[in-house]
Amino acid sequence: MKNYAFIFARGGSKGLPGKNIKKLIGKPLLHYALDIAQKAPSIDKVFVSTDDADIKEKALELKDIVVIDRPDELSGDKSPEWFAWRHAIGWVTEHYGEFDQFISLPATSPLREVQDVECAIAKRVQTKADICIAVTPASRSPYFNMVKINREGMNELVISPDGDVTRRQDCPDVFDITTVVYVSTPEFILNNVGLFSGTVTSIEVPKERAVDIDDIYDFYMAETILKMKKEIQ
Repeated sequence: MKNYAFIFARGGSKGLPGKNIKKLIGKPLLHYALDIAQKAPSIDKVFVSTDDADIKEKALELKDIVVIDRPDELSGDKSPEWFAWRHAIGWVTEHYGEFDQFISLPATSPLREVQDVECAIAKRVQTKADICIAVTPASRSPYFNMVKINREGMNELVISPDGDVTRRQDCPDVFDITTVVYVSTPEFILNNVGLFSGTVTSIEVPKERAVDIDDIYDFYMAETILKMKKEIQ
């Protein structure tokens, strides 16, 4: 199968300005995703979709990276990334021909490992699902300690469990979706809108590899974990 990896990196970021090229332990955040993409044996080619000249420059510092110029109308903070996915698929198909699997590796997950990418690629093929996502165990449960305000203005559980639940461990397992990896097909993305428009399978990753950098506090967490890993090595 022909597997192409994509990193979608906008120039604008309200939570942490310039985060995609902000240096994390001496290396631009973007390069963590690119390094993993190039090390993954199942990935044949790596593309970066961006609207930003500085991100483009950083991407091209590495060999064999192809940059896709992302249109301004797909680069705003309110622009659904799904449409940027579609644009990239169309561009690549036009310039490099058809391919079998689409792998998105967001730059904001610098702690992923090659095995996460390889497992997700294999899982989607084995299960024949439309898309494979990465999840990690949630720290809160809608059955136990997540509430919503009802029509009377009172708090109630997001999901009412069957019977009395006094321990979170007695609730169904729930997971957070991570930005570690997304694997799908060009056909599914071009003909649907949203992750759950079709069948969805997943791989589970530990919390220490599931950090998604949205603000400076996430950045500090990723930095701390990477420093700890270096000390252990």
